Amino acid sequence: MRRTVHRHLGKVVAGAAIAVAGTAVMIGITLPGTAGADDTAGGKGGGGTARQAAEQGRTRELAQGPGGAVRPGVVEQAPAQGAKGTGRDPLTDDEMKRVERIAVSRQLFDSSKDVEGARGPQRLGIDLAEPETSELDDPHAPRRADVTFYDYKDDTLVTRTVNLDTGKVEHTGVQHDVQPPITRAEMTEAADLLIADPLGAGLKADYKDATGKELTTSGQLVLNSMVYRATPGAQPAALDACGVHRCVRLFPKVKNGPWIDSRTLVIDLSARKVGRLG
Repeated sequence: MRRTVHRHLGKVVAGAAIAVAGTAVMIGITLPGTAGADDTAGGKGGGGTARQAAEQGRTRELAQGPGGAVRPGVVEQAPAQGAKGTGRDPLTDDEMKRVERIAVSRQLFDSSKDVEGARGPQRLGIDLAEPETSELDDPHAPRRADVTFYDYKDDTLVTRTVNLDTGKVEHTGVQHDVQPPITRAEMTEAADLLIADPLGAGLKADYKDATGKELTTSGQLVLNSMVYRATPGAQPAALDACGVHRCVRLFPKVKNGPWIDSRTLVIDLSARKVGRLG
């Protein structure tokens, strides 16, 4: 769909302007070879022996199923990931699940809120922690993970360092007015808040112009985003808390279609409200 919409939010942004480039990965599958399949048994020059004909028949059986049908190619499965890495290996899935369980204590769970307003902090990320200075040359230094959360109850960034060997939290850091990049879950919630808000009427109208369908959920969009921080005098009073609050500007795209310009709209995830710039 390449129609350009000129009403409601102003325009549908050309995909090349702000699109994020993707890379397609192609997997090559090689079937068993059939070299020499056209040689005839009994030919001259030593190449037409009965053994050769039998080998050629075997090759065709490997490449084809019953009746000459080509067998489907087989892609070898990746080896199973171990439950625990070593040294500076990336964290395994099992390790990430374990450190998150350890990092979210009962006290933290009961005293915090996630992006949807439910109990428990919003997980932002889990990363392998840097070793201590004294451990730089130690091949047996313990593996640690930094687990980062955002607590929407009081707008704090919480980082907990978990020792994977002992299973204990070694350090907890709490920061205010710090806004890491928006996560996928937060983008989804921001889009749903925008769609449900009266200020989302233009987004929904542009989506219908582009697709002929109603926009009812964030799942109909491809989303990118950036954190919005307030600048004194540059936005309405309703958005002055952005930076202390967690606020986001969305760059929505119709699936298999154009980008929709919603840059003037800001979603305050902490207050669960939408404001317009300008």
